Amino acid sequence: QEQLVETGGGSVQAGGSLRLSCAASNRTFHAVGWFRQAPGKEREFVAAISWAGLRTSYADSVKGRFTVSRDDAKDTVYLQMISLKPEDTAVYYCAADQRTYYSGSNYDIRFFGSWGQGTQVTVSS
Repeated sequence: QEQLVETGGGSVQAGGSLRLSCAASNRTFHAVGWFRQAPGKEREFVAAISWAGLRTSYADSVKGRFTVSRDDAKDTVYLQMISLKPEDTAVYYCAADQRTYYSGSNYDIRFFGSWGQGTQVTVSS
């Protein structure tokens, strides 16, 4: 089972950009998702990219601002975030969809495992 490590979080002003990275300990044949959790709120889906990058999915709140991609040669998945808003403030996690070779667009948090430790993103107004 792969282990995932997120990096790239930080503090930015509204309108700024960040790129998060999710590095896997070994080659992953799974879709990888990004989730976030703000204080006092449940963890929510942000974006996901299918195995081999065949398909991406986004939460409505981030469409047009966030882009998920993967570089399988580096065993890394990225989340490029632009036009950040204060409401994007949260701990961001990546996780692997346990359905090997999944290339669809139906993602549910219950399918995900191998969670990383999270990286904090803070957006100030």
